[in-house]
Amino acid sequence: MENVAKNRYSDAELQEFKELITSKLNSAKEELALLANSLSNPNANGTDDTAGTYKTLEDGSATLEKEQINQLAARQKKFIENLEAALVRIENKTYGICRETGKLIQKERLRAVPHATLSMEAKLKQN
Repeated sequence: MENVAKNRYSDAELQEFKELITSKLNSAKEELALLANSLSNPNANGTDDTAGTYKTLEDGSATLEKEQINQLAARQKKFIENLEAALVRIENKTYGICRETGKLIQKERLRAVPHATLSMEAKLKQN
């Protein structure tokens, strides 16, 4: 029945992806808020040690942990930006179209990586 290759996803399909992305976006924003909260309250675990030796070790550990949380937060911000850009593509009805090949990105790929802008074919050529 459907031999003609589609050049974009239908409005119903785009709505399905919009719901998926909105859900992931809300989760990502919650996670970012938790990360930001843990950065602003570094001693929430209540380990107020008075011994000097332990304090030095804790400071180094706390610094490393803070750097890791900052990296996670930066990654989370980028993920949120990518999801928001995907929502814009849905509104423009360009969502799911590979920016290299112009072909539709497979639904399975978009469900796994909803902000994808490359088909697997194009992604594999990059490497």
